[in-house]
Amino acid sequence: MKEKNHKRRRSGPGRAMVSAVMLFFFLAFFLLFLQDFNWQSLALALIVPVIILFGSFGISRLFPADTLLLSLVNFLCALGVLVLYRLSPERGLTQALNYGVGVAAMIGCTLLIRYMPSFRFVNWAFMLGSVALLALPLLIGTERNGANSWITFGGRSFQPSEIVKIALLISMAHMLAKRKVILTMGFAAVCVLVLAVQNDFGTALLYFGTALVLGYAATGSVLLVGAGVGGAGAAVVLGNMIMPERFARAMSRVNVWLDPWQDVQGAGYQIVQGLIAMANGGLWGVGLGAGNATVIPEHYNDFIFAVIVNEFGMIFGLLVVLMYAFIMIRGIMIARNARTLFHALLATGCAAMIALQVFVIIGGNIKLIPLTGITLPFISYGGTSLVSSLCIIGIMQGVAARSEAGVNEDRELAMQGGGLK
Repeated sequence: MKEKNHKRRRSGPGRAMVSAVMLFFFLAFFLLFLQDFNWQSLALALIVPVIILFGSFGISRLFPADTLLLSLVNFLCALGVLVLYRLSPERGLTQALNYGVGVAAMIGCTLLIRYMPSFRFVNWAFMLGSVALLALPLLIGTERNGANSWITFGGRSFQPSEIVKIALLISMAHMLAKRKVILTMGFAAVCVLVLAVQNDFGTALLYFGTALVLGYAATGSVLLVGAGVGGAGAAVVLGNMIMPERFARAMSRVNVWLDPWQDVQGAGYQIVQGLIAMANGGLWGVGLGAGNATVIPEHYNDFIFAVIVNEFGMIFGLLVVLMYAFIMIRGIMIARNARTLFHALLATGCAAMIALQVFVIIGGNIKLIPLTGITLPFISYGGTSLVSSLCIIGIMQGVAARSEAGVNEDRELAMQGGGLK
């Protein structure tokens, strides 16, 4: 029976998608190779499909895995490597390395959730460690784009807030499963406050939104959500009155969002150039390697979605958005099938965090909401961002694997019971 179920998983809807994804990226990197005959492009034409193959089917040999979810995630990761390599071979190769590390980290998170019996004894360590790690940039951090949220060590930089995402999700899900709502919201509020002090309002918004979603999922209380939104609004107004210099950058982003054309060569330059790049791409794009979106200052990070639309077109950009939507839907399905409240909340939090992050960054690119400095999951340049995003998928896979293992145990017990009769 197990062998039959295993074969069914391997031949499911994800198998055809993985094959198509591997072919797509082989041809894309081979096309780049034909442009300048760079051996690195040819090497990536072989390496990236292999990583995709292992990340999709290799993992499913270790434990029950959602192959369709893995194929979607691997496509987005490989797309990030492709676009970044086209823009900067150095960044593309670094991202490919981070991709491989992220796949290993994803497997580790899957095994952690699958086999860890309880987080009761480590939850306080997670909470205290999260606050300490978030506060570390206030002591030894470096500033980038107005946010003092980076730490430089050994010539490399990383954001502690990306690492804390994992502990935050586990701790909040654990406490909410124990009905410790006030403690959970207090912990989230402290994390958000530390990020706000660092001027990292994008990540603070992400943490805040995820906490509200989890709080509502655990309690069903609209009053809790209203109190959270009202409290956040009051904190922003009060903070702007007491420390206006801290909120000056955030308010300037709101003003630029309202009318970026008032300062096209200054504060509004990035948004305007992003909109122009996407408009120039049209429905089908200008073609891989033929785009000019590099004029956008943060084209490899905040505005990588604009680069994708510029070179691949609006239809392709819409497909990318739909892939993120399917990832969120698969996360919700995993949460619904979870066997404990903790695992259901954990999967819900993972889906919510990915969905909110995508909404915030793509919404900022298309001028739907004010732009904030966070990354597009799986695609934007950044090692800690890519690894943490893959770890979140690993947590979702761990919940799914644990649920399927429980179903198989119940089936075996039922069969044994039938045999005794």
